[in-house]
Amino acid sequence: MRTTRLDADWIGPPLWPIAAVLAVLFLAGRAASAAPIRILALGTSLTQGYGLPPGTEFTSVLQDALRKKGIDAEVINAGVSGDTSAGGLARLGWSLADHPDAAIVELGANDALRGLPPSDTERNLKAIVAQLKADHVRVLLAGMQAPRNLGRLYVKKFDAIYPRLARQQHVLLYPFFLQGVALNPRLNQADGIHPNVEGEKIIVSNILPYVERLIAEVGTMKGHN
Repeated sequence: MRTTRLDADWIGPPLWPIAAVLAVLFLAGRAASAAPIRILALGTSLTQGYGLPPGTEFTSVLQDALRKKGIDAEVINAGVSGDTSAGGLARLGWSLADHPDAAIVELGANDALRGLPPSDTERNLKAIVAQLKADHVRVLLAGMQAPRNLGRLYVKKFDAIYPRLARQQHVLLYPFFLQGVALNPRLNQADGIHPNVEGEKIIVSNILPYVERLIAEVGTMKGHN
């Protein structure tokens, strides 16, 4: 795999205070009689926690952040180092054996690093989202950006995958998983790609409002069942 840095031009995420309140209320009502809400994190080494000490990877930090907010959640680490969107699709059935209520899909970075056709990436991600929805799993799609050295046409095609798919499939979108971290040497390991411990904290802080909204959607779905 080429060690290529990703572009990180992004605007800070909006907050959803109402969604956060709904998420807390949903989990408060659920806590007395049910297991924690289960969130599947299906992704690459960025989810797995490549090069990080145990307990400092994305899933652990996110789970701790949710519990500090009073949300009883279990974040399942289904990240595989080097995985492509095709690999994520191939193992999705196995991952669904954990019976998640919601899923964060962080796939595509390795597709871009390998210069795979964006059309293939989009087809795989679409199939993943469709299968999750068929299993009544609420989805948060985590966007990725192509390395800028692959050329303007490739970048345009790849970057457009995530907003288009989220719009077509009616799922939540977090536009750029590495927002605020990519290209910052202080927040990445020596390879310039994988976040360090401080970088993981920023990733979780940025994505947290979106995850709270995802949990609120789970509560809405449960309320209609």
